Amino acid sequence: MFSVFIPSESSLKKAVSVDLAALPESAVWIDMVKPTAAEDHAVEGLAGIAVPTREDMQEIEISSRLYIENGARYMTASLMCAADTESPRITPVTFILSGHRLVTVRYDIPKPFALVENKLARAAAPGINGEGVLMELLDAVIDRCADILERAGADVDAVSHAIFEPEGAARTGHAKRYSEILITIGRKGDLTSKVRESLVSIGRLVTFITAEADSVKWSKEMRAQLKTMQRDVASLTDHASYLSNKITFVLDAMLGVVNLEQNNIIKLFSVMAVVLMPPTLIASIYGMNFKVMPELEWEHGYPLAVLMMVAAAVLPYFLFKWKKWL
Repeated sequence: MFSVFIPSESSLKKAVSVDLAALPESAVWIDMVKPTAAEDHAVEGLAGIAVPTREDMQEIEISSRLYIENGARYMTASLMCAADTESPRITPVTFILSGHRLVTVRYDIPKPFALVENKLARAAAPGINGEGVLMELLDAVIDRCADILERAGADVDAVSHAIFEPEGAARTGHAKRYSEILITIGRKGDLTSKVRESLVSIGRLVTFITAEADSVKWSKEMRAQLKTMQRDVASLTDHASYLSNKITFVLDAMLGVVNLEQNNIIKLFSVMAVVLMPPTLIASIYGMNFKVMPELEWEHGYPLAVLMMVAAAVLPYFLFKWKKWL
């Protein structure tokens, strides 16, 4: 399907019904979502462009993502989708500037598109064109990446607090709790890496547009906005790298805590084995069935043996406490 947006006074209105055979010439933004072959031909006839296929959009080399063909500028970026769920993903989105008309091709539903559509439906700059819509979309995409990184940073801080400053019963450690923390760390690491990948592609796209801004004679305000976007993308990329390093540190700390808990458990079993070894030895000696064992005839032999076993267990325990091995 696809949507056609037409300027209307101080807003950008979405056409209610569109005839593929007669697309409106006044359209400044055509948003194609999982387009069919008929929709591709209709848009190609109106804008004079070749709509890339999904396979073309997934190419990773820069020459296949940023190029000029027949006067139209093709720009493909990787955008975040479903970042609020447990399965975030990256989807390629192609922006095509032909004249003053913008055509977007996508096979998923990135959140910034709906935000920009609602924003421009309420209010839009007078005489808005495809370049203006592109600026709004890129600004919304960058803001979305910033929001995702802020939320991921807050979640990582919460995980770090749970590791280093646990409260109540959590101080003793629990396998299920550790498993949940490790899963959370893994998800945040995956989300951060995807955001960073998206920011890198957006940064390349903004740099490409900036280089082309002079040739297409964009306004001074748009060029200044592009410079601001470049700085924002650079700072967010640095923040994503910092967050990745922090996640790695938290993961190492979590694994260290797990190892410490395991060492404590092994130490406890080792101490118990040492404490119980002397009583076991005494009980084993007097459990032998030799015929000549003088102690078996003692009147107080049994309580004496029990007393020796208790003493043999208590003395090592207090020795370990005195040495601060426990």
